[in-house]
Amino acid sequence: MDMLDVRTARDWLDVAVAEARTGRAEGGVPIGAALFGADGTLLGRGHNRRVQDGDPSVHGETAAFRAAGRQRSYRGTTMVTTLSPCWYCSGLVRQFGISRVVIGEARTFHGGHDWLAEHGVEIVLLDDDGCAAMMREFIAAHPALWNEDIGE
Repeated sequence: MDMLDVRTARDWLDVAVAEARTGRAEGGVPIGAALFGADGTLLGRGHNRRVQDGDPSVHGETAAFRAAGRQRSYRGTTMVTTLSPCWYCSGLVRQFGISRVVIGEARTFHGGHDWLAEHGVEIVLLDDDGCAAMMREFIAAHPALWNEDIGE
């Protein structure tokens, strides 16, 4: 798998950020994600829909994964997410052999990305100020919903 240049990573993050903003506009948790193929093709995109669907399993990463549909293999694919993936979403990455995760930020929540790296998943942490600000604003406005989302 080729190394990912920062410009491409930021372009892909823009897709996930647009999804996060959609989720926020719908009254949900502003976390977005996108799954890209080894050739850079957008396979699927989605956002956290726990509130909208009343379904605790619809995180941004799982929504993007589902939108991508069945793939013969996930080797070489890249999951892009606005926030460090929780243990649930980190498990999805490991279970299906997704090769790389691009993370918008891990300041507001440090999920399972260290564990993923320990198991051979390439991690690209962009430390994006906009992603961090979006999450800080949401957490301040909706602390109970945030704690529910992360299983606190």
